[in-house]
Amino acid sequence: MGINPPWTILHARLHQTLRDRSLLPAGDRCLVAVSGGQDSLCLIRLLLDLQPKWGWAIAIAHCNHGWRTDADENADHVQALAHQWQVPYYGVATRTLPPTEAAARVWRYDQLTAIAQEHHYTQVVTGHTASDRAETLLYNLLRGAGMDGLQALAWCRPLSDRIQLVRPLLTLTRQDTARFCQERELPIWPDSSNTDLHYARNRIRHTLLPLLTEQVNAQAEGHLAQTAELLRADVEYLSTLAEQLWHQAREADEQGQPRLNRTILQGSPLALQRRVMRLYLEALAIPAPSYQQVEKLVALIHAPNRSQTDPLPGGAIARVAHPWIVIISNAMP
Repeated sequence: MGINPPWTILHARLHQTLRDRSLLPAGDRCLVAVSGGQDSLCLIRLLLDLQPKWGWAIAIAHCNHGWRTDADENADHVQALAHQWQVPYYGVATRTLPPTEAAARVWRYDQLTAIAQEHHYTQVVTGHTASDRAETLLYNLLRGAGMDGLQALAWCRPLSDRIQLVRPLLTLTRQDTARFCQERELPIWPDSSNTDLHYARNRIRHTLLPLLTEQVNAQAEGHLAQTAELLRADVEYLSTLAEQLWHQAREADEQGQPRLNRTILQGSPLALQRRVMRLYLEALAIPAPSYQQVEKLVALIHAPNRSQTDPLPGGAIARVAHPWIVIISNAMP
């Protein structure tokens, strides 16, 4: 599987990205998620072309959601490509159709992680692009997400203790991957669900982003992806400071429940106070705390003694017992 001529600018960009960002170390075992669409085909072909330089062990994984009538044929198509390219193939199909996009995403990453664990792959690689990053930023912005949501698709994140999810194509656009597939005559499998405007992300892709590009800024997609990259570094820095503050202010009460010393929090910037309160709620098994829940706890930092919130999910309340903010199971008279 040597490098197929011509060596394109995309090969050079990916090669440089991997070096600059220390992604996909040489010799690693890489499980590449391939749907059969243009982005994933571009990804796998670029990685196979670069394989002689990096020495990776590469395999293909395909997750069949069963949503489309041609889903099984799509899976067969990807398997045939893996056979043609002499790459190990792992296919999995769901027994129960995921009801939402979010559920399908969770299922897909669970399956990829399980395959990687079973077959000892350390990297799960996906074909997300700058276009996906721009769309995700807009999607999260319209949902009221904060900075963490707007950073939109990090270059890598852990899937387990030993497995990383890596997105090495975030400098490329969907136009780049389409052009590469056309030039290399790669057999793209058309996914009809990508044009179904029932899904919010597709409405952003086919309606909102083109409108912004045509009517507001011709470089909208690239600038949105750039904004996500800038926010990523800011989030990383603030998260580190918030973790430090969380450990300074936190203490276990007599029942082993975490409580916060608000005198330590009072001199901190609001941005860090909010992040610490989000960590506090997550420690109480409240997943994805809402803006309103976080703000209620932030208000207790300077509130009078015995002030309290209304019930949080699960019925607990937060109360000031100076100098502490504590969680109790139900309101006291």
